Amino acid sequence: MIKQILGRLPRKSSKSEHRDATIVIENSSNGSLISSRSVPQLHNLSSDHAIYKHNVSYDSPLPGFRQVPSSERQNLFIEKLNLCCVMFDFSDPSKNLKEKEIKRQTLLELVDYVSSTNLNFSEVVMQEITRTVSLNIFRPLTSPPRENKILDSFDGEEEESAMDPAWPHLQIVYELLLRFVTSPQTESKLAKRHIDHSFVLQLLDLFDSEDPREREYLKTILHRIYGKFMVHRPFIRKAINNIFYRFIFETEKHNGIAELLEILGSIINGFALPLKEEHKLFLVRALIPLHKPKCIPLYYQQLAYCIAQFVEKDGKLAETVIGGLLKCWPLTNSSKEVMFLGEIEEVLEVTQPAEFQRCVVPLFSRIARCLNSSHFQVAERALFFWNNEPIEKMIKENRRVILPIIFPALERNTRYHWNAAVQSLAMNVRRMFAELDPELFEECLQRFEKEEAESQDNRARRDGVWRRLEEMAASKVSQGDHPVLVHSLAPSHASSFC
Repeated sequence: MIKQILGRLPRKSSKSEHRDATIVIENSSNGSLISSRSVPQLHNLSSDHAIYKHNVSYDSPLPGFRQVPSSERQNLFIEKLNLCCVMFDFSDPSKNLKEKEIKRQTLLELVDYVSSTNLNFSEVVMQEITRTVSLNIFRPLTSPPRENKILDSFDGEEEESAMDPAWPHLQIVYELLLRFVTSPQTESKLAKRHIDHSFVLQLLDLFDSEDPREREYLKTILHRIYGKFMVHRPFIRKAINNIFYRFIFETEKHNGIAELLEILGSIINGFALPLKEEHKLFLVRALIPLHKPKCIPLYYQQLAYCIAQFVEKDGKLAETVIGGLLKCWPLTNSSKEVMFLGEIEEVLEVTQPAEFQRCVVPLFSRIARCLNSSHFQVAERALFFWNNEPIEKMIKENRRVILPIIFPALERNTRYHWNAAVQSLAMNVRRMFAELDPELFEECLQRFEKEEAESQDNRARRDGVWRRLEEMAASKVSQGDHPVLVHSLAPSHASSFC
C-alpha cells in the first residue's frame, strides 16, 4: 500500500525542468485556464529543500501530509502553498465551486501543518508562505464611496459594514499568517527578510477594509509582528503615524483608526520610563489632533485609553493633554463636548496636584462655559466632576482660584436653568462651597450680585438709548424726512450708545 501511495507522488525533476515548471490550473467545467504562475528558481538550495517540480492541477489533488514520509512533508507543504496561489472570483458564488473547495481544504491543511510541525521553517518555506499570503490578501480594497455617508451621525451598531464575499478563504489565509508569525518554529532573524517593511506597509493598507472581521485579524497579526520583530518596531510606529496624519489633515476617512489605536494602547503600555522624546511628540502631533475629526465617536474609547496611558506613564503630560483638548474644544457639537468632558475627567483622575494647579484657570474657565450650556447633557456632565472624589478633593484645595471662576455660572444655573436635574446638581455644588468656605462663598456672592446689578443698569440704559432712537426715527417720518437707519451708523458711534 505504501509503495502504491509513493508511486502516485510526483518524481523530482532536473534543474532545467525546474526552471520551466509552472502551476497550471484548469477549470474542470470548461477546461479554461484560471491562472498560471512560475515556480521560483530554487536550484541554489540543497536537495533537502527542493520542491516538487511538476504541473499541478486541481483535477489531480495532492496527497495529505500523513500519506507521505516525514522527510517529504516540507516539500509537500511548499507545493500545497503553490497550489493556493491561484485566485478565484468570489463575487459569483456559482463559479469554480470544485476548485474553491479544494483550495479551502488545502488552506486548512496548511494551517494545521504550521500549528503542529516541530521542525524549524527553512528560509525557502518562509519565502513561500509570505508569497502565498501576499498573493491572497494584498489586493485593492473595493468599497462603496464614503463621501455619501453622513459624517455627523455615527452609530457603529446600526451602520451595516461591507462584508467581503471572499472572506471564507481570506480568513484561513489570515489564520495561516497568524500561526506562522506566532509559531516557535519561525526564527525572527530569518523571517524578518520576508516579513519586511514592504510587507508591513501593505498589511497596514488593509486596515482601511470595510470588513470588521478582516480588521480584527489584521490588528492581532500586526500586534504579534510588533512583539516578535523588534527591528521593525520604529518603522511600524512611524507608518501608523503617517496614517494618522493623512487621516487628520487630509481625508478624515479611514475604517481602521480604532484598531490601530487599540494596538497603540498596548504599545504605549509597554513604553519604558522615562518616555522618549519621540513618544511625547507622537502624543502632541498625532493623538491630540485625532480629537478634531467629526467621526471621533468611532474611535473615541481607544483614543481616550491611549491618552490616559501617557498621563499615567508621565504625570507631567497632564498639562499638555488638557491644554491640547482645550485648543480643539468643539464649540457647536454638544455630543463631542460631552465626550471631551468625560476624557478630561479621566485625565484629572491620574493628575498630580502640582500639574492640576498649572492648568486650573483655563480648564475651569471652559467648565464654567459648559455649566451655562443650554444643552442639559453638557451642563450635567460638567457638574458630575463634583461626584468624583479625587477631583473634588483637588477642587476643594484650589477653591480660592476655582470658585470665583465658576460661581457666576453656578448661580445662574440654580436660578434660571430650564432643566430640573441641572438645577438640582448646581444647588448641591453651591451648598458644598457654602459649607466648605463661607467667607469665600459670601465674597463671590456679593461680587456676583454687584455685577448683576451693573449689568441690569447697563441693559436699562441701552434699552433707553434704543427707545430714543426709535422715537427720533418716527418723528422724522412724520415730518416727511427720511428716517435715520440704525445699521448705517458707524461702529464707533453705535458702540458709544452702549
